[in-house]
Amino acid sequence: MRITDVRAVYPKWTRRPKGAWQSHFWQIVVRVETDTGAWGLGYGGGGAPSCQIVNSHLRELLLGRVVESTDDVRGLWDLMYARSLPYGRKGIPVMAISGVDLALWDLLGRARGEPVYELLGGIRKRKVRAYATGMNMERYRDMGYTANKFAPGRGGTEEDVRKTVAAAARSRSVFGEDGLIMTDCYMAWDAAATVRMAEAVAGLDVYWFEDILTPDLLREQAAVRPLIKPINVAGGEHEFTRFGFEAVAEAGALDIWQPDITWCGGITEGLRILDLAKSHGAPVAPHRGGEIWGLHFIAATDCDDLAETHPERWTPPTDELWLGEPRAVDGYLTPPDRPGFGVDLNEAML
Repeated sequence: MRITDVRAVYPKWTRRPKGAWQSHFWQIVVRVETDTGAWGLGYGGGGAPSCQIVNSHLRELLLGRVVESTDDVRGLWDLMYARSLPYGRKGIPVMAISGVDLALWDLLGRARGEPVYELLGGIRKRKVRAYATGMNMERYRDMGYTANKFAPGRGGTEEDVRKTVAAAARSRSVFGEDGLIMTDCYMAWDAAATVRMAEAVAGLDVYWFEDILTPDLLREQAAVRPLIKPINVAGGEHEFTRFGFEAVAEAGALDIWQPDITWCGGITEGLRILDLAKSHGAPVAPHRGGEIWGLHFIAATDCDDLAETHPERWTPPTDELWLGEPRAVDGYLTPPDRPGFGVDLNEAML
């Protein structure tokens, strides 16, 4: 198969977040076509600027290239990364590469009539435990979930502490002593606030604090880790490629790594990040792992048996871009036994 076209589109999201940064950060669709008629679809980040990179530079690089094996896909990743180094390495250029990479994996799976997880060596987890991110805890419990990630207070004030404790206590009450509960700080705390929060929720068995500091403060975060045990420090959704995670590992900044497969470099780079994590004894629980791209990755690899979902995505009105994406049943996700990633595109949103 030789590549004949590569195109990216920024969907017509009806619930696009407000603000230039957030709207540009939103997801894009990538389609790769070949001379055999086989094609593949991928999902990347970076909004309209990312589409510009795919539709100009990356398309130019890939036209006429052969895709017949997973080694070819890895080679094309290396080519895209090397040629975008002058303006890339992190952020939007790698988000663009991620979308193309996922489209190439989907293409290869569709052409062979195999799910992507088979291309990755075969399925290891027929069902993946899901956790629900959000505050509608009673509803999640009634849906069968046994794990929840809740929103804490957004700073280090007394009110923030009270809000965090109240949310943690409510989640623990709803999901019981055997439930798994976590919180996502989204880079809103500093080191002192993190330690204070850990002391405040002691006894509630919070599994992790996610994204406590900004991703550049690796040494500061490493210093906080031992101060909040047994709570784990999780993060990595805003890190890119194995090179970024090498810095994480060197600093000892994270207990649990959370690369986002649609941002960090796709499945190709996700596998390299996973290999690096294993060499450092770090568990991997991909960000948004319950979406189809992460689900195939988790099901076929040594990733933790834990996939993030946002149940509100399935509540109308919603932007249903990918059709056939599995939903959690009794708290578990089942990867589809269909070629490629096993989903179809809602063309009306393009």
